[in-house]
Amino acid sequence: MVTLYFQEQFLEAGCDEAGRGCLAGPVFAAAVILPVHFKPEWVNDSKLLSEKQRFEARMIIEQEAVAWAVGMVSAAEIDEINILNASFVAMHRAVEQLQPQPELLIVDGNRFKPYKKLPHRCVIGGDALYASVSAASILAKTGRDDYMHQLHLEFPHYGWQHNKGYPTPEHRKAIAQYGSCRHHRQSFRLLPPGKQINLF
Repeated sequence: MVTLYFQEQFLEAGCDEAGRGCLAGPVFAAAVILPVHFKPEWVNDSKLLSEKQRFEARMIIEQEAVAWAVGMVSAAEIDEINILNASFVAMHRAVEQLQPQPELLIVDGNRFKPYKKLPHRCVIGGDALYASVSAASILAKTGRDDYMHQLHLEFPHYGWQHNKGYPTPEHRKAIAQYGSCRHHRQSFRLLPPGKQINLF
């Protein structure tokens, strides 16, 4: 069951990322501060919601949150600094936009690179436990989905409107047929060795 706060005495922000395991596109992260009147049942782990439910929840979060922000790191940046560091940078970019700034960060997962001197707690499965982390999960996921829909208009043959850049058979078949493009993460194994082509 999702609860509202990790520690009520602090102004806390939940943080989560989306797109870490994708072959293409950026990694997104969101940070959300929720008010005391927020109803936890409005949100849940974004992976447990349908696409329609996620976008409905996003509207509520954006209207009700004390503050929210989204950060992203491009595929090119991911190739430079690796996906783990890119996830941390995306979260930092989200947190630095928050006004007011939180007193505590609740981060989904087991690792995080500290942001300035702000205290943080890592919680495995936090997106299914705390409302602010669930909300961040939803904003990161829906923001990234919107972004991949836009990239699909530029490169429709990869099926990004459906697979969102994840390593589906459809996506890998398109990479084998058309090669990779500038939105692919070249540091990832897009196809088995010896079968990769760069066309763009």
